[in-house]
Amino acid sequence: MSDTAAPIQPPDRPGYRLKRLLLGPPLVTERIRREKLGNPAALGVLASDCISSTAYGSEEMLRVLVPVIGVAAFTLILPVTGAILLVLLLVTLCYSDVVMIYTRAGGSYVVARENFGPDIAQIASVALLVDYIVTVAVQVSAGTNAIISFAHLIGGTWTGIDHLQLPISALVILILAYGNLRGLREAGRVFMVPAYLFIFAVGLMLVVGVVRGLTGRLPHADVHAAGAVPLGTAGSGWLYGASLFIVLRSFANGGSSLTGLEAISNSVSVFRDPKGHNARRTLITMSCILGTLVLGVSALAHFTHAIPYRDGTPTVLAQEAHLVFGGGVVGALGLAFVQLATALILYTGANTPFTGFPFLASFVAEDRFLPRQLTRRGHRLSFSNGIISLAVVALALLVVTEANVDRLVALYAIGVFTAFTMAGAGLTAYHLRRREPGRIWKVAVNLTTAIVSATVVLIFGITKFTEGAWLVVVVFPLGVWALIRINREYRAEAAALEAVERPGDDVPRWRRHVVFVMADSIDLATVKALRYAHELRPDEVRAVHFMVDETHARRLMARWEATAGVTVPLEVVECPDRRLRHAVMELAARTTEDGHTALTLLVPRRTYASPLGKLLHRGTAESLAKALERLPGVAVTILPFAVSLAARERGTGERGVGERGAGERGAGERGAEERPESE
Repeated sequence: MSDTAAPIQPPDRPGYRLKRLLLGPPLVTERIRREKLGNPAALGVLASDCISSTAYGSEEMLRVLVPVIGVAAFTLILPVTGAILLVLLLVTLCYSDVVMIYTRAGGSYVVARENFGPDIAQIASVALLVDYIVTVAVQVSAGTNAIISFAHLIGGTWTGIDHLQLPISALVILILAYGNLRGLREAGRVFMVPAYLFIFAVGLMLVVGVVRGLTGRLPHADVHAAGAVPLGTAGSGWLYGASLFIVLRSFANGGSSLTGLEAISNSVSVFRDPKGHNARRTLITMSCILGTLVLGVSALAHFTHAIPYRDGTPTVLAQEAHLVFGGGVVGALGLAFVQLATALILYTGANTPFTGFPFLASFVAEDRFLPRQLTRRGHRLSFSNGIISLAVVALALLVVTEANVDRLVALYAIGVFTAFTMAGAGLTAYHLRRREPGRIWKVAVNLTTAIVSATVVLIFGITKFTEGAWLVVVVFPLGVWALIRINREYRAEAAALEAVERPGDDVPRWRRHVVFVMADSIDLATVKALRYAHELRPDEVRAVHFMVDETHARRLMARWEATAGVTVPLEVVECPDRRLRHAVMELAARTTEDGHTALTLLVPRRTYASPLGKLLHRGTAESLAKALERLPGVAVTILPFAVSLAARERGTGERGVGERGAGERGAGERGAEERPESE
């Protein structure tokens, strides 16, 4: 038999066992390098938000145009879509440059920080963080709309699940948070399927629509249906009677189609090597798919006159699928396929922020502009604090807006186009400082992107101000101020902690060292503290009792004198006003007032394993430590003593010194850390 004692294995806490049950076994840090995404998985995980905006981008344009110019909106939608695709081209070229130069997570935040400094970069960080939060709410709300739209079109006027819009959307956010807490690889495998399913479903719908259109068998929607957005009166001229303001509003709404385009640059670090090349390929692929689908959906709306409805359902995309596939069993199956794929990608499109937000937040926190807790990886190597924070804020936004897509879109695009502006401006400054081939072309593209994106922000802020964009306009400067304020606090703390005045600062300055042991009873916890006090080799050890209860103090002094195993005398300090912290501070101050004496205060803290034990015993050890932290020459040491463990080791039939003391204490006697006080 080996004499070597087995290493002590600390028991897992109930909370950890529950976490392990829900999330699986923990992943070691070394596995981070293996938790990377290949291009197909990355397209599914990171592009879902961007591609899924196809489901509502064209509809949001029509929602502005139809009430003003009526059916002429179905003609004007194509030029507006063309303008949005030009912006898509510029932004794609800009971010193709970003992912090749900056291969760490952060995207436009990193670009702005490296080229304009950390304070200016907080404009980009706030823009992206706000956009991620709103994206979660928009995507899940639109996904629930897709489900309800299918019920409307199959069941006629049946609206039996309309009241479930908010509960379903909230449940989806919780599921997405759970999936991401399980880890990056699991999220990639789950969320890449809906993206490809949606691309195939909408692609099939567009192909069938083209075939039916060429054969003259593509029907029109009923633009006068009950619940549809009322038709305005079409005028004449190149804008069909719409004012420039209305066209700009439509363009701003349609700009929501480009949200999510920055997600790849914000998560470059999750790609396999070479990160930059793989991210660029995925970005270009995503942009091509997005442009094709947005143009296709707008073109189908032009030919079918699929019209928005006041309550949001059925959606334009659902109507197009219904018209393209027709009636009967085949038509119902086609509609179900498109709506199922739409709901899935909209829901999983909300997963993109759960990937990008934690990475960006951790990066900003590393720069000390957000709390450091956001830099910590959790049980499954994901940034758990960032995931949980995003879920909580997105749920709150969902409740406030009642999961209404139209109300949420007003908050949507300002953030992402601000990020586009910062990325374009930052890269312009980057290339202006370097002499490299193609510099003029790169400067032209990025500068144009910055100007166009800033123009979109201005348009959106003006045209959507009264619809909710004012909230984002107010949040932006407050958010930037808050992040800079956090950074200043971190810098001040670091300066205070790192201030080493001169060599030899670590040499003791005290000539005498005294140790006080807080003693409110004579038990094993107190004995352990006295033993530890002697191990410190001080000049003097004193056991101190603060007399709050005179009867208890007399009993304690009597037992103290009768206990042969205790050699340290007990000193009783009167505390008539029961202000324990105040009395301790006065004693500590008197002891160290000569400037040559250092005091260590040892406070036994009895810990209890059972919930009942924790409930019955209130500890004040930490409050004592906090009260003395400003006194020079005073240190507080808290010595934990596990009462439940001691009870198990000694057994209920064996009574020692400490147990006798504990068993004989009266109803008014408590441990030092449980002493009541009036403060």
